[in-house]
Amino acid sequence: MGYRVAVVGATGNVGREMLNILAERKFPFDEIAALASSRSTGDMIALGDTDRELKVRNLEHFDFTGWDIALFAAGSGPTKIYAPKAAAAGCVVIDNSSLYRMEPDVPLIVPEVNPDAIDGYTKRNIIANPNCSTAQMVVALKPLHDAATIKRVVVSTYQSVSGAGKEGMDELFEQTRAIFVNDPKESRRFTKQIAFNVIPHIDAFMEDGSTKEEWKMVVETNKILDPDIRVTATCVRVPVFVGHSESINIEFERPLSVEQAHEILREAPGIMLVDKREDGGYVTPVECAGEFATFISRVRKDPTVKHGLNLWCVSDNLRKGAALNAVQIAELLGRRHLRKA
Repeated sequence: MGYRVAVVGATGNVGREMLNILAERKFPFDEIAALASSRSTGDMIALGDTDRELKVRNLEHFDFTGWDIALFAAGSGPTKIYAPKAAAAGCVVIDNSSLYRMEPDVPLIVPEVNPDAIDGYTKRNIIANPNCSTAQMVVALKPLHDAATIKRVVVSTYQSVSGAGKEGMDELFEQTRAIFVNDPKESRRFTKQIAFNVIPHIDAFMEDGSTKEEWKMVVETNKILDPDIRVTATCVRVPVFVGHSESINIEFERPLSVEQAHEILREAPGIMLVDKREDGGYVTPVECAGEFATFISRVRKDPTVKHGLNLWCVSDNLRKGAALNAVQIAELLGRRHLRKA
């Protein structure tokens, strides 16, 4: 007997990827519902690369009673309305928005990092999925933290436009084409031209001069991994369609050599180490797109602190940063609590 699973926001980038990954990983569902707004009701959407298509159902009229898991990829607005209704109906919500991440009674989960925290889901029947840039970073940090205790992290991100949704991807494509044919360039989704440019601004600015995206990386890392780790972040949007990259500088309490870090990372769950000190001996967003792993390259000593390392971290933000992590949470929930399949 399998699960009854609803995917909320099924027609968006992350929702479609959730359907792909549910199919790829052969998640044990008996029934699956693709939910979206009334604009998409009645549309047909593929269930991954299977022969099945799902008719999109109207979220506004959907009854979650009798459904086991709802994967939400609809943004904070619809989630605020419908996630509590699903949870109250007995359906466990796994939410990809930022709405519940810092709620103290909602677990914020990356299965490779803090699986035990999922046990707290019963307080609200809601589990939060972290920010895309945080998710891949804590996967990389966790095994190193266990080995030598991280004191401080300095991270600069290079985040793809798919993190801003379909509109972001469309804007990069349209601006790139406009430049080649000498048409006017419009910036609607981003604050400045994104084609052939980088923008050091993701989400709203806060009083201290940081952006909300940078703040998320700090507070989410502390909640998921360790509240004593000091984190500072600079988040940048780059003209890449899929795949977030991060340059991470780590200061440890105890010594950790490059060779030891390599050995640890090779064995760590969810990580693929590709670190050859030669041309092309590292991973870029192009190679990581469509992959499940978080890729680590360019591991090297930081000589400016007593115990420091630098590394390069790349992952498909639509997968590990969003849809894959949500499905992994659903798998973990099934193993530890629901146990239907």
